[in-house]
Amino acid sequence: MAQSDFATGTPSTRAGSAVSLLTVTATELGGAALLGMFLLSDETWVIVLLLAVMGAMFAALQLRPQIEDSIVSAFAEARRPALLLGGAIVLLFPFFMQGSSYALHLLIVAQLYAVLALALNFQLGSANIPNFATGASYGIGAYTSALLAVTFGVSFWLTLPVAAVVATLFGFLLGFPSMRTKESYLALVTIAFGIVVHQLLNNFSWTGGPNGLVGIPAPVLFGHSFASPIAVLGFRLPSQANFYYLSAALVALSIVSAKRLHNSRVGLAWNALRADPLAARCQGINIVWYKMLAFGVDAFLAAFAGTVYAFYVSYISPDNFTFLVSVTIMTMVIVGGMDNTLGVIIGAFLLTMLPEKLRIFADYRLLFVSVVVILFLLLRPQGLFPQRIRSYGDGQ
Repeated sequence: MAQSDFATGTPSTRAGSAVSLLTVTATELGGAALLGMFLLSDETWVIVLLLAVMGAMFAALQLRPQIEDSIVSAFAEARRPALLLGGAIVLLFPFFMQGSSYALHLLIVAQLYAVLALALNFQLGSANIPNFATGASYGIGAYTSALLAVTFGVSFWLTLPVAAVVATLFGFLLGFPSMRTKESYLALVTIAFGIVVHQLLNNFSWTGGPNGLVGIPAPVLFGHSFASPIAVLGFRLPSQANFYYLSAALVALSIVSAKRLHNSRVGLAWNALRADPLAARCQGINIVWYKMLAFGVDAFLAAFAGTVYAFYVSYISPDNFTFLVSVTIMTMVIVGGMDNTLGVIIGAFLLTMLPEKLRIFADYRLLFVSVVVILFLLLRPQGLFPQRIRSYGDGQ
């Protein structure tokens, strides 16, 4: 029901709109509160309790699918208020982080990984193309922008599109040999590409070799350096808040791109490839072109994330872009829910923050992270937010 119908509809429809609005508000504010407590808490029992609460929530969704359906329907009906409230939460969230640079740092890294996971989701989720080279595209974007800034003094805002174009070209370069392979052999080609890129970054002298690149300057926007704190209305936010808002804008761009592509002929073609490549070819779909396009889109968005990361940390090395990064990104997509934008983002946030929050277990933290991930997958075998059945009649 449109928002303009709220005042003119029948009492029953107005009541339904009110319930949808209440559901949206409770869901978004509850999610923000849960995230805030998880970020700011250092107590072991609180972190474990929050994980248990999340587990209970996903168990309820699994046992009572109608709960998830009602929430999805509420967001569909109250789409505009949901977007406005979500935007307000994103803008105001740093003000509730008690000036914690560490919490903002985790949010920045989580958002960049969300972009990487959304980039891979175009391939793995939409088209069922396994790609273990997203970390390589991430590194290509980071090194391209960093070299332009350090060597030639190019502005951050100019390095963004250049790095994206360069990474996209490499994405197409990877796509060419990948077209002659499929399934496990395709995965091996992408693994080889990622390893080759890592070794080249590690051995070329002009990339800094194993020592990497240091002294990457902070971006400047309208005279404001991103290395400076933000002072607004008597509040003083740490310098990390600059990159928080920048990475949030990048996530928003990725979400819009995912939505537009999903509802386009490209998204339909990718879904057809996922369902049955032979049937897609018989229907006149150029499967080679659409597979190549998936590689290009993945590399394009990954390069954006790499550029922001390089200028944020001001130092990069080949160790930041190993094969393990690509595996982590793929795990985020699978855990969150393939071809589900919200699920992929939540999977990225969960797998970014869990290892940090479980450092209290020292050498066993990765074991505990693995146990938590396995438990979540047992609760939701198809991911935290499974792929929803697509309705081709309305383009959704």
